Amino acid sequence: MSQWTFLTNHAQVLLCIARKNDSTAREIASEVGITERAVQRIVRDLSDAGYISHSRDGRQNHYQIHAERPMRHPAQQGFAVRELLDLLSTGRYQLRIETQYAAPLHAAVATNIRHFFRDIIVVYLP
Repeated sequence: MSQWTFLTNHAQVLLCIARKNDSTAREIASEVGITERAVQRIVRDLSDAGYISHSRDGRQNHYQIHAERPMRHPAQQGFAVRELLDLLSTGRYQLRIETQYAAPLHAAVATNIRHFFRDIIVVYLP
């Protein structure tokens, strides 16, 4: 039986960088469970696509994530990478409610929602 995970190695590498933006390829490879060469390829992919930029200081890399970049798959259209990082780094997720549906929500209802669903952040979209 093959082993599979919910997140690609690209997502795993991005999460490692988000947790520690001065990680070495060796550290990332060890955490993700891939080779250093694979990490280098993924970092190049992420950089070429504009999701990260990096600079070097000696042997140390310093990464910057451009979290406003959109997710690549059509199924995640309208979502930015920031939302994936927020979800997986905080253990919370955002419930998106279009403004036309959110308008009838009163403060008391929103408070009750937050009480029952403490790990949900309600975001009102324009």
